[in-house]
Amino acid sequence: MQGKFGMSMMGELTFFLGLQVKQLKDGTFISQTKYTRDLMKKFGMEEKSSVKIPMNTSVKMDMDVDGKPVDQTIYRALIGSLLYLTASRPDITFVVGVCARFQSAPKESHMTAAKRILRYLKGCQEVGLWYPKKGGFKLIGYSDSDYARCRVDRKSTSGTCQMLGNRLVSWFSKKQNSIAISTAKAEYIAAGSYCAQVLWMRQQLRDYEIEEKEIPIMCENTSAIAITQNPMLQSRTKHIDVRYHFIRDHVEKKDITLEYISTDKQLADIFTKPLRESRFEELKHELGLIELS
Repeated sequence: MQGKFGMSMMGELTFFLGLQVKQLKDGTFISQTKYTRDLMKKFGMEEKSSVKIPMNTSVKMDMDVDGKPVDQTIYRALIGSLLYLTASRPDITFVVGVCARFQSAPKESHMTAAKRILRYLKGCQEVGLWYPKKGGFKLIGYSDSDYARCRVDRKSTSGTCQMLGNRLVSWFSKKQNSIAISTAKAEYIAAGSYCAQVLWMRQQLRDYEIEEKEIPIMCENTSAIAITQNPMLQSRTKHIDVRYHFIRDHVEKKDITLEYISTDKQLADIFTKPLRESRFEELKHELGLIELS
């Protein structure tokens, strides 16, 4: 790279835009440990007790119209800080996204939920993403949705991630733009919006002379899979925005395949809803989130 781009050699990369990088013999570890510790000090969480999961499964967040308002500046600063932390902590992506929806009029319940994320991070400040050198370069996508999760407008939440071999390379959690009228439609919309990201990743791999064809997107809903394969079912889903239907076109071109996966093996589950502790820890491990000893 130095010869091709005329760049200066600064030595081995150890720190970049808040990301700490450890390059070891068997892989690379990326974390934001220092940034996390600074957050604890900034928001006065050093003496608080830690918790095992960032959000309880029983929590149903809404506008809390009758709740006591809190300082918007402090709440937005907290959410902004946590959003930056999701660059290396996919385990908090979903819950931070949920808390971010209430920045216009935050209440005490929203602040409590946001500070619970800090309490969770307090107990695992040195956790980061592990990228092992060993392993193949097979690109696999995981797409999931949680039907009508939002209590404010009943829109579903899409969650996706991409694994390059056994390495997590991209992920997102986002409330869908339209209201799905069934679980199948919610899953189909999630897969449709994710299709473009998979195709973009395929193009990036071509720059490194890695050619991927028929990239699998793992989905746990058989009805959503059937929509992409059966023209008769397609005619019954015209109310779904046309941009989501282009996934069928790419299935026909064999750019991607939509394949079934059981719920217990769905890695994107962590990006759609709060999970019980055992399931949460299992998915963290599968995504490559570890703490170096």
